Amino acid sequence: MASPGCLVLVVGPSGAGKDTLLRRAAAALRDEGRYCFVRRYITRPAGDPHEDHVALTEEEFAACERAGRFSLSWRAHGFSYALPASVAELIANRRIVAANASRTVVREAQSRFARVGVIHVTASAEVLARRIGDRGRETPKERTGRLARSVPEPAANGYVRTLVNEGPLEVVAGSFVGMLRSFAA
Repeated sequence: MASPGCLVLVVGPSGAGKDTLLRRAAAALRDEGRYCFVRRYITRPAGDPHEDHVALTEEEFAACERAGRFSLSWRAHGFSYALPASVAELIANRRIVAANASRTVVREAQSRFARVGVIHVTASAEVLARRIGDRGRETPKERTGRLARSVPEPAANGYVRTLVNEGPLEVVAGSFVGMLRSFAA
């Protein structure tokens, strides 16, 4: 019998490479029907090659939130973010659901879902600063704010894994896939 479903929140600072690792894992696991990679809703325009999301206006986001179309929502960096309500059904169907999320919603997710895993992706301050600058999305002041943001680390428990994303992408992505698979056990 397959193990229960699980929500795996991929968290960490801006520039850690969460979306890149999620894209790599989705490609590596596409033939293993157990894994589902959900897109976030964000009140930021679409078109950023580094981030695949559903773009909403603040008004659309608020209406979706009121209508119960999100399983989790949060605010950060002047934007609103959410995961779709379909997450609960996917988990009920024993799927391993992976999503980029904020460290600030880990406790809320743990209160809503029976099984929540966390992969905390991080990198050195120098690497984060370079990656944030390379994507060209923020002003220098916004970049400084992202790097200075202080968020508590995810609660340490058996479901938290930490991954330093500074080596060759193929190696780090392989480790990431291995971590995702560990939540299916």
